Amino acid sequence: MLMPKRVKYRKQFRARLTGTAQRGNTLAYGEYGLVATEPGWIKSNQIEASRVAMTRYVRRGGKIWIKIFPDKPITRHPAEARMGSGKGAVEFWVAVVKPGRVLFEIAGVNEETAKEALRLAGTKLPIKTKIVSKADLEGGAK
Repeated sequence: MLMPKRVKYRKQFRARLTGTAQRGNTLAYGEYGLVATEPGWIKSNQIEASRVAMTRYVRRGGKIWIKIFPDKPITRHPAEARMGSGKGAVEFWVAVVKPGRVLFEIAGVNEETAKEALRLAGTKLPIKTKIVSKADLEGGAK
């Protein structure tokens, strides 16, 4: 699973999921990409499941870039614990995603293979996504 090696603070506030992605909203490496269309948290195991689905479909051909990293710790209290007694222990890590953020990029495979691999990756995620190409983004339609 993806998680930071070390962090400055062990626990964080939840924060708000408003606005659109200001960074990471263009295709930087690949020809095709998977873009988030709604805000949400993506767990590290969901990112890994998407990566596995893509690499299996392209049969380890081409190149895949993961453009998000789970750097936010999410805490939970144990089941049936009483209220109070501080903040819970860190259970998992999430990547905060806003609309317009490019999640994955792929290159080195033909268009049909790339689009199907990205579609499979999108089914593993808890948010709605769309597939874009470099030509789409250069045309100005985000």
